[in-house]
Amino acid sequence: MIPLYTSQQVREADNFAINTLGIPSIVLMENAARSLYAEIILNASSSLDNKNVGIVCGKGNNGGDGFALARHFIINDYIVKIISLGAEEELKGDALTNFRITKNLITEYPSSKISVYESTKDLSLFDDCSLIIDAMLGTGSRGDLAEPYREIVERLNQLNGYKVAVDLPTGLDLENAGGEIIFSADLTVALSEFKTGLFYGKGYVNCGTICKGTIGIGNEYYDKQIITDYLIEPEDAYYGLPAKTLDQHKYSAGKVFVIAGSGKLPGASFMTTNAVLRSGAGASVLAFPKSIKSLAQQKLNSATLVAYEDEAKEYLSDANLKELEEKINWANVIAIGPGIGREEATKNAIIEILKTHKSKKMVIDADAIHAIGGEEYKKLNLKGKVLTPHHKEFADMLRIGLDDLENNLLKYGKNFSIENGCYLVLKGAPTIIFNPGGEAFINSAGNPGLAKFGSGDVLTGMIAGFLAQSDEIEEALICAVYIHSLAADLLLEEKTEYGYTSEDLIEEIPNAIKFILKSFV
Repeated sequence: MIPLYTSQQVREADNFAINTLGIPSIVLMENAARSLYAEIILNASSSLDNKNVGIVCGKGNNGGDGFALARHFIINDYIVKIISLGAEEELKGDALTNFRITKNLITEYPSSKISVYESTKDLSLFDDCSLIIDAMLGTGSRGDLAEPYREIVERLNQLNGYKVAVDLPTGLDLENAGGEIIFSADLTVALSEFKTGLFYGKGYVNCGTICKGTIGIGNEYYDKQIITDYLIEPEDAYYGLPAKTLDQHKYSAGKVFVIAGSGKLPGASFMTTNAVLRSGAGASVLAFPKSIKSLAQQKLNSATLVAYEDEAKEYLSDANLKELEEKINWANVIAIGPGIGREEATKNAIIEILKTHKSKKMVIDADAIHAIGGEEYKKLNLKGKVLTPHHKEFADMLRIGLDDLENNLLKYGKNFSIENGCYLVLKGAPTIIFNPGGEAFINSAGNPGLAKFGSGDVLTGMIAGFLAQSDEIEEALICAVYIHSLAADLLLEEKTEYGYTSEDLIEEIPNAIKFILKSFV
């Protein structure tokens, strides 16, 4: 698991290096430049169709990194075209020092050029550059971009060169991973350590490949920091896989009761129920309306069916609870909600199940999330429960706007899990897991092909399946979320992100588990 740091923690690392270790700030900038050059050559050299490099440098330390980086390209025979957003008299400190060094160096390498920005017409200087580097704004940048940064970023995003961001893409607010206009990088070289905001929200969309650079201070400072955010690694999925013993039988390998599906939305329940068994659980049983049970019998693989008397209404009601009681008590885990519908009687049944079975492990999804929205969830004991909404479902549940949620995603997710003592699996790109201790675990696998009907229902089944086999909720969630996305990534070997379906995803689960096992055994 990779620790992620706040922008404040990373900024304070400079103070630690200067005031505690006694490293001059100009040395830190030079270390950063050398590291940036090495990482860019390592990751982007195959994209350099020619040796023309364009760099936009801001007025602060991020710009100083850019000026110093330019020097390394120049002395390695690249033609570097630098646009400075400040004239020499506007710069100060280490940025000014590196501006002057690079300006003097260019007199010895006249094919390179440095100029001061006046208008977007200046950016035509980069039209023939195969590499374009953003060194405009650093970790202190907040809110949406003002001019001239806004127009510069919009113009740079239209260029065809391979794009690299120094530390973070200009326009990305690391505090909330937001921003209206953001430099669209193919590669982001994060200096010193990974920041949380690079890996979710607009950071996830705009950072491209993310690698780590260094300012040369080691790990002493970072080892002392309090960490609450992490990036999930493949090893975490491996350690979360439940152990299999030789004397296991189908009922000791995990029992899941899925309460899902209705006449209006039957398909979600089948995907959830089938995914349970593909995840290694020993038994998967679906509760489904009796009047349409033939639909389920055609779609279930090895799972079994409990058909409750719905009087041809095709949905669950609180009158059915006695019929389900035996299986609820039998199961290790209840998965409730996918496609179950939003009838008032169904909502009442869901709430009653949650009230009556406070100690039962449950995965609460989709329409069950809707049923407990608003003030309702505050009346329930959700301790130890797992909720799996997507962003819109979570925003609706909290009765806030979607924009408000996405601008404060980690805050809302952490607060909800802490206040309710529950686990929140916030489905999205990427999916983020929140635990009752206030920690967030950001998924690092997956691709846009997951943005299809049914993908979330498969994840619900996988979570229930892994939970039924394990006493470690957090490990089971991390394992399920990562393997779900890994299965999607493996499907790209034969299908594109356009072509695979949720049914394909279910079939790929065993291959994803096998991939993890072979990678670490």
